[in-house]
Amino acid sequence: MRPVIVMTQTSKFQSDLVEIIHKPFIDIQSLYFDENLLKNNYDWLIFSSKNAVKYFLKYMNLVNYHKVAAIGKKTAEYCQSLDISVDFIPKDYSQEGFINQFSEYNQKILLPSSKQARPYLYDELSKTNDVVKIDLYEPIPNYQHINEVKSLINNQKIDALTFSSSSSVRYYFNEDPIPKFDHYFAIGKQTAETLHSFNQTVKVANKQTLASIIDKILESRDKNEI
Repeated sequence: MRPVIVMTQTSKFQSDLVEIIHKPFIDIQSLYFDENLLKNNYDWLIFSSKNAVKYFLKYMNLVNYHKVAAIGKKTAEYCQSLDISVDFIPKDYSQEGFINQFSEYNQKILLPSSKQARPYLYDELSKTNDVVKIDLYEPIPNYQHINEVKSLINNQKIDALTFSSSSSVRYYFNEDPIPKFDHYFAIGKQTAETLHSFNQTVKVANKQTLASIIDKILESRDKNEI
């Protein structure tokens, strides 16, 4: 019997190996910003997520940039599906991996992203480059989905709950009551650390992809851990 899992990100990922229930914990609200920032000439345009690409797309023709970098295979593939050429993708799909492999300095960089994005990428790039960060959007909690998932857990309808962002973890655990459950799976070390901050045990995908988290869930099932 296929494990039943809840995926809490917006992607409609599917797999024949598991039964997936999609319940995004986060809705996206676009934000206004000073469009005069687009008048500068930039050496690099850096996207850290598919949402950054999605919400910046309508501004692409308004900004002069030389190269594009993307954090994550899916972000890069999304860019390419929109005919946006990607010049750099780190092997490690994380902000830390990007900083470790991005060797450019004294560059003018445009970084459109979430208002609640981790500051690490901006802070590290700013040490050796001129970085302009645009707050394109911000996540807001979808409490209806959060409560529906808690009901599924209380009724023992699911085998695993996955998280791919720290924001979704915080929205879930900050909303009482919290049902008794210990089959949490995370994409990314930062997401896992946020789960640990709520005193939860978690298994982490070997790679920062949805396919990898499915593999981790199936591995746990084969070990009778879920």
